[in-house]
Order: sequence, then structure tokens, then C-alpha cells
Amino acid sequence: MNKQIDARGMSCPLPVIHTKKALESIEEGIVTTIVDNAAAKENVSKLAKSLTLKVDVEEKQGSYYINIIKDHAIDNAEGIMADEITCDSLPKKDLVILVTKDYFGEGEIALGRVLMKSYLYALTEVQPYPKALMFLNSGVNLVVEGAESIEHIRTLEANGVEILSCGTCLDYYKKKDKLVVGGISNMYTIVEKLNGARNTMIL
Repeated sequence: MNKQIDARGMSCPLPVIHTKKALESIEEGIVTTIVDNAAAKENVSKLAKSLTLKVDVEEKQGSYYINIIKDHAIDNAEGIMADEITCDSLPKKDLVILVTKDYFGEGEIALGRVLMKSYLYALTEVQPYPKALMFLNSGVNLVVEGAESIEHIRTLEANGVEILSCGTCLDYYKKKDKLVVGGISNMYTIVEKLNGARNTMIL
């Protein structure tokens, strides 16, 4: 099976995210990603190489056609984007956001989870980005394997937003080994970063 992704005009790291999804959706075949800048070409190529897949790049009329040949099974590439992608540094607002639960607001929790996903997506679309995003209590459920908003949080991290999670909280929920984005922190660091920021927000 062959798939083509036109990622021209997409901001980093979206070309890699869409390429990764396409590779995971087929058993074997060729995924061709079209990008219009060298940084995106390098990032998509790095993804392919990290998955030990063959990659061939052609340049046509100012665009790069990246052909990735999938001829063997791959892992789901969790964690690769944060390690391999290099995005341009974007200006940050002196704002630290503390996420204390895995849903937004009070009231119906199911609705709150939908709102939290929307909020995290909206953060990726509005600049300047916050300086840091920290997860506490059940908020750590948003940064572990299987969480619906992982890609939004990875987008923020790839653009220089510091992502930290409470180690005690991960231990409590028995999910430390399932953390897939950001680092592990402690209460001292959380307090230090909140006190040091000009603006803070607690969700």
C-alpha cells in the first residue's frame, strides 16, 4: 500500500506527526511525504532512520519528496519525536501552567476531558507559547502512554516548552514507566518554577 502526505506549509513538527501516523497505519508499502523546507525534510528523514526504514529524497520544483519504504514491522515510535525533531526556537511568554487534573474545569468529568484536549490543542495554535507546562496529581495521566493529547504536548515540547511531571504522582498512579513525553520532577522544582515565573496558571 502506498500513501502520500502533502505537508507543504505545515509547521514543525506536523510533517513528522502525519508521517508517523501513515507509517503506523500500513503493514508495508511506501509513504511519500512532500515538504517545502529543508528542516522538515531532515526531521522526516530522521524519523525514518530512527525506525530503521529505507528513505529516498527527491527534489522537484522547490519541494522535497521523501519516500519511506516500510518493509518490516515497527514500534509505534513513542518518544522519537521529542528526541529527533529540531524546530525553530519560538518566543515564549513568561508563563508557567500547572495542570492538576486530567480534565478541565468543574462539573461533568467526561465533558472536562473533552475540554482539556481542546485546550491543549489550542495552546499549540496560539503564540507566544508558555515557558513551561507541569503536570501534577491526575494531570500526569495526560503525558503517559495512551493519552489522547500526547501529540499536542509533544508539539509544545518540540517548540521549546518545558514539560515536567510530578514523580510522586506518577508513582502513585503506577505510571512512571509509561511516561512518553517530558521529564520527571519533584515538588521543590515545581515550587521553584512557579515562584520564578512572572505569570502562573493552575488548571
